[in-house]
Amino acid sequence: MALHMAVDVVRESEQSLTSQIQRFIRKEIAEGILHPGTRLPSTRRLADDLGVSRSVVVEAFGQLVAEGYLEAVRGAGTRVVEHVDAAAAAAVVPALLDEGLDAPSPGARWDLRPGSHTFAAFPRREWLSCYQRVLNRANVTDHGYPPPAGEPGLRRELAHCLGRMRGVRADADQMMVVGGFAQTLSLVCAALARDGVAELGIEDPGHPGQRQFVRDSGLRPVPLPVDAEGIDVEALAASGLRAVLVTPAHQFPTGVKLSASRREALARWARDTGALVIEDDYDGGLWYEQGGIRPLALQREAPDHVLYAGTASKTLAPGLRLGWIAAPRPLLDRLLRVRARQDLGTDTLTQLAFAELLRGGQFDRHLRRLNARARSRREALEEAVRKQLPGARVIGRAAGLHAYVRLPRHLDEAAVVAGALARSVLVRGGAAFHARPGPTAPALVVGHAHLPRSGVTEAVREIAEVVRGR
Repeated sequence: MALHMAVDVVRESEQSLTSQIQRFIRKEIAEGILHPGTRLPSTRRLADDLGVSRSVVVEAFGQLVAEGYLEAVRGAGTRVVEHVDAAAAAAVVPALLDEGLDAPSPGARWDLRPGSHTFAAFPRREWLSCYQRVLNRANVTDHGYPPPAGEPGLRRELAHCLGRMRGVRADADQMMVVGGFAQTLSLVCAALARDGVAELGIEDPGHPGQRQFVRDSGLRPVPLPVDAEGIDVEALAASGLRAVLVTPAHQFPTGVKLSASRREALARWARDTGALVIEDDYDGGLWYEQGGIRPLALQREAPDHVLYAGTASKTLAPGLRLGWIAAPRPLLDRLLRVRARQDLGTDTLTQLAFAELLRGGQFDRHLRRLNARARSRREALEEAVRKQLPGARVIGRAAGLHAYVRLPRHLDEAAVVAGALARSVLVRGGAAFHARPGPTAPALVVGHAHLPRSGVTEAVREIAEVVRGR
């Protein structure tokens, strides 16, 4: 039947069309507007009515089926489930309205999204020991309001650590401690807006949550293409932009490293134009490529024009809300003035405990353990893809907590994602990370480091069953 359905989507929004459709249907169900048992249009019909790719609707419906809002009955189409608890659904909706890569996923056995984490890898014993030592010697000042730029002891240790591990050119007085990369981006966007900058270049593909965050911060995100060498610097130079956000060491999500020629060109562009480069080193010391050396920070090439940003979210835990900035002193002063209007600094005791972890070498030992674990999972993923998914391949550097799996071109990415959900495997397709709609090579963005090796293998096996059944 050619059913009709009203769905409110905004094409100018930085939120993906898939997420908008998911949010709208969840809200309609929660508010009792879409009643239990209501039959929805086919994915093809709804896609035609909305003027979007069918894969957009297939992925949206597949996610809602996995979450228990919809049910797909062979031969009978897709319906709102008969026994939706409206009160429970209404309670879930607010938490999912700002859906990210690591939003809750009820019902999926294997969660392969890149934002997934496991507390098992957290160095509990070392952290507890450091925190206890900090508490035992804490004085009245340590229990007071923290300095806006961060505790001097942590800023000093960060400058030492980043210089040693990443080649960052910065002294302690150029460091600032923040509440994760989200606060870094918020401060930078506010400072740019005060300087009259209205646009921020972003990588495409890139993090969809960051695109929305930039827009919500009052700037217009301008997508710039990424290829096998990283961000297209010629496109950046032709754009007239005055600021750009990049992930040069391990591009998110493709995993490619910015080539030497592009790296040099990007630093030269910043110096020649006086523009700002925001270097997001989101996965820090997670680099386990055999025989490979993690590239040094881009910041060292143009320290007066590059803001280097790091975070403990991938290497320790996102719940710590701990990040850092290395910036030219004039820019850092502007960021501190912006911050003075937002908060009174980052938790002092957490800062001091982290400084202790860095000072005593426990953080380096933790990184070695974490890299060994992530390498093992990456090897399991590569082996499973090689054996179970002919024609697919894992691309990008062996680093971080995720990998980019390029699928054979004949496959329908959205159908693979939806089929995987039906087999209790939650994975994101590459299209979800693109800012501009349009045909892209099918791919999966696989978070693997948080799973056991057997889990990685089994999840890929389930995806392979979907592919073989098409």
